[in-house]
Parts: sequence; C-alpha cells; structure tokens
Amino acid sequence: MNTTDINTKLIDSYISLLKNMSAQNKLDLISRLTSTVKKDLEQENSAFYKAFGDWDENESAEDLIETIRESRTCNRTISYSHDY
Repeated sequence: MNTTDINTKLIDSYISLLKNMSAQNKLDLISRLTSTVKKDLEQENSAFYKAFGDWDENESAEDLIETIRESRTCNRTISYSHDY
C-alpha cells in the first residue's frame, strides 16, 4: 500500500467522523485547519528565506550597491618574480 492510498483512507475516515458534526462545528474546524495551514506555509517561507540570509526590503538599490562595494576586501598580493 503506497502513501497515497493510506492518505486517502485516512481522509475517508475523517469524513465519516465529520458526518455527525453540526454545521457550526464543521465551520470551526475549517477555520482552525485553515489557520494551521497558513502557519505551516509561513514557516516554510521563513525557512526558505533564512537559507539565504536576511534581506532588508527597505534598502534602496543604490544603498545595497554601496553596502556591497564597502564590504569588498582585497587581500590578494601580487608578487613579481624576476627569474628570467
């Protein structure tokens, strides 16, 4: 039995339990499920953006360019060899 079959059976079991609930209880359940799905999506988005570091959305393009230029370092040394 694959995961899809198991999930379908689980959903069918929940539906059979919900048949006897009042309309108001069903609406409350829908509201709570929607809330948890929204939280899950926010956490997924947050985890995605954290993988790339923080981003200051209020910073202008010019400010961002300046920040990048100021943070550049060059530690390369050029040595001249006179081994002709």
